[in-house]
Amino acid sequence: MTDIQTLPTGRAGENPAPPDLFAVQMRVAEVFQGRCASAAQSYLDTMGAAGRAWLEAAQPLTPLQAWGDITQYWGDYAQRSILFWDTLRQRGNNWLEHEKAGKPPLLAFDWEMVADARTFARPVNYALVRIEAPPGIRTDPEKRAYVIIDPRAGHGPGIGGFKADSEVGVALKAGHPVYVVIFFPEPVEGQTLADVALAEAEFLRIVRARHPARGKPVIVGNCQGGWAAMLVGALDPDCAGPIVVNGAPMSYWAGNDAENPMRYAGGMLGGSWTALLASDLGGGRFDGAYLVENFESLNPANTYFEKAYNLFTKIDTEPERYLEFERWWGGYFLMNREEIRWIVDNLFVGNKLAAGSAEWSGGNAVDLRAIRAPIILFASLADNITPPQQAFNWVADLYPTTQELKASGQVIVGLMHESIGHLGLFVSAAVARREHAQIVDLLEYIEHLPPGLYGMKVEETRSNGATRYDVILTERRVEDLQQLQKYARKDEIPFAAVEAVSEVNAALYEAFVHPVLGALITPEAGRAARACHPLRARRWAISDLNPLLAPLKGWAEFARAHRMPRDETGPSVASERLLAAGITASWDLYRQLRDAAVENLFYNLYGPMSLMAPAAPAVGTPLSRPGGEARAVQEALARIEQGGFTEAAVRAALLAARLGTREKRLSTAKRIRELVGREVGMLDLAAETARQVVRQQSYIVEHEPERALATLPTLVRSADERRRLLGILEQLRDNVDLAPEQWAMMRELRRRLVPEQAPEAGPAPIGPSAHAPGRQAPRGRSQRAHR
Repeated sequence: MTDIQTLPTGRAGENPAPPDLFAVQMRVAEVFQGRCASAAQSYLDTMGAAGRAWLEAAQPLTPLQAWGDITQYWGDYAQRSILFWDTLRQRGNNWLEHEKAGKPPLLAFDWEMVADARTFARPVNYALVRIEAPPGIRTDPEKRAYVIIDPRAGHGPGIGGFKADSEVGVALKAGHPVYVVIFFPEPVEGQTLADVALAEAEFLRIVRARHPARGKPVIVGNCQGGWAAMLVGALDPDCAGPIVVNGAPMSYWAGNDAENPMRYAGGMLGGSWTALLASDLGGGRFDGAYLVENFESLNPANTYFEKAYNLFTKIDTEPERYLEFERWWGGYFLMNREEIRWIVDNLFVGNKLAAGSAEWSGGNAVDLRAIRAPIILFASLADNITPPQQAFNWVADLYPTTQELKASGQVIVGLMHESIGHLGLFVSAAVARREHAQIVDLLEYIEHLPPGLYGMKVEETRSNGATRYDVILTERRVEDLQQLQKYARKDEIPFAAVEAVSEVNAALYEAFVHPVLGALITPEAGRAARACHPLRARRWAISDLNPLLAPLKGWAEFARAHRMPRDETGPSVASERLLAAGITASWDLYRQLRDAAVENLFYNLYGPMSLMAPAAPAVGTPLSRPGGEARAVQEALARIEQGGFTEAAVRAALLAARLGTREKRLSTAKRIRELVGREVGMLDLAAETARQVVRQQSYIVEHEPERALATLPTLVRSADERRRLLGILEQLRDNVDLAPEQWAMMRELRRRLVPEQAPEAGPAPIGPSAHAPGRQAPRGRSQRAHR
């Protein structure tokens, strides 16, 4: 029987035979049956473990002990219940105050507004603010500035600076000026995402003008802010420095079965018409609460039980953290009808961004290959909103081979977390101290990397109570990205049928429904409907607006003053935990069966449609921009004998580095910069100029290594320059571990630079002169690979 993994997808210019529909349906049925069986087994395993834990705790008690356990438990239960509902009352009051204040950004830092885009020629509801460093931290205006773009995906701004240990915090601690792009609850009438992108590009120009010394600002984009940052980088590459993309979906059809249910939502809803309907019901405004509702539906156990139960069980310590998060989670922002339509049509349903067909204005499509700044991608294996496939697959769409990526001159670094959830990528203090702090540290060096794809790993060591981190960069192949997704991405084929169905449904909706609803529903009616949305109603209904809750505050104060102890090992508490485990397991069973059924229905519905649809370019087909990269390589090779001391030093380093392992350590890069950074001259160059030097020399070394070595002496013609270069190599020999092949290259470099002088007549030769394999290097240093 044919497996989905063996079904042909076709390439550009080919007409593969259509796959066997029966084989596809059989495979889909097998996956569905396996998922149902796995869900049932998971439920039984969870309940079995909970039952065993209950039996261990429910030991026989004397009548007096049983009475004490019951009275203590129910007394504590009553107090916890009062404090729990009072916390929800405080949540509602906080929500009302936040609404009344106009939903300001929830940043943990003071800030001042630098530019308000509502006053621009093409106004949008965005603004640029400068973060003020807290006491004890000083920023250096000469350092490269950071611009952080938070997601406008239902919630308000501030998630990147939600805590002291955050993206904003670690950049400030490193001495960088930090700016945040914020936005207001109501969009400006008529604004489009093109207007937003142009405003953000203007923000970058403003920041660059305020901090011109170190080049273009770093852009950090979170979730939706990630693809917004990529849009800006593509539309105005002259303003964009390195781009850090955290948990941002870029390849929307990607994912794995049984793991990423959100990718099927567009197909099961029939495309973008539902977003248009929601906008019309809102009087021309799309309510961000709908997006938040979609996120919450992913994990109903957490939404409807676990989050509340966690608050209940930790009621003496959890309320502060809970209320802080709920202030952000409960702030729902709006979009214009055209904004949400562009997002759904071009991204969620159409997946046009990586394909280069997402038009930001009439006839002008976004080409992500226009980005010339390095890109860091941060994702998590445990993220079910933006799975790693959606975060990384676009790289293979743009650059199907490693050679094409290198020839484009692009540097892309991928960092994968193993266990953190989607929001944890932005709000976790532990992630900020570990991953984000190392990203900030790495960006000082990333522009000096040769073009290519790199995997980033944070290495942690503990010594004498102190924790130290080091970053290891390992060169990867673009072709390896195919391993992220099952079935070699052939399961993405039916999504093209979803796009076709969406276009038909949206056209019918616009022709027959929109004119009626547009005339009937006024903006005032839309505001009234939004106030009654369940996510808002659960907040204002449990607040001081509700007269039935008037006594709750006094009861809560009394309960806090007379808190009873809780026996965490008693049988009553064990019974509560057994019940909680059962509720959670039941919700999880429902979720797993629901997601399996939706996935099964999706492929049964759209699989046959995709087979009947006309042939389309396959997933992963390279964008058409012939000759651009080849010309860059040819231009570099044409200048193989041109350059000076800096170019010679960079070429010599690349010649040696290519013979070692593919690993590079940040600690080693720091040591090299300390030793020879100023002497080489790279630190005196503008960031873009330094990147250009590395890019050109890497092309030369990659494509013509023998000529690169032979022509190296033409770059340093004078004896003084050659001595300087040899001196640099001597310093590196004494401070950097080298592989045997790299020792040989060092000797060859010396021979080429000083051909007329025998090695024994000059300074001490670089590296062992006549070592047998495995012999130790001078000064007791090992011959390990250069990192």
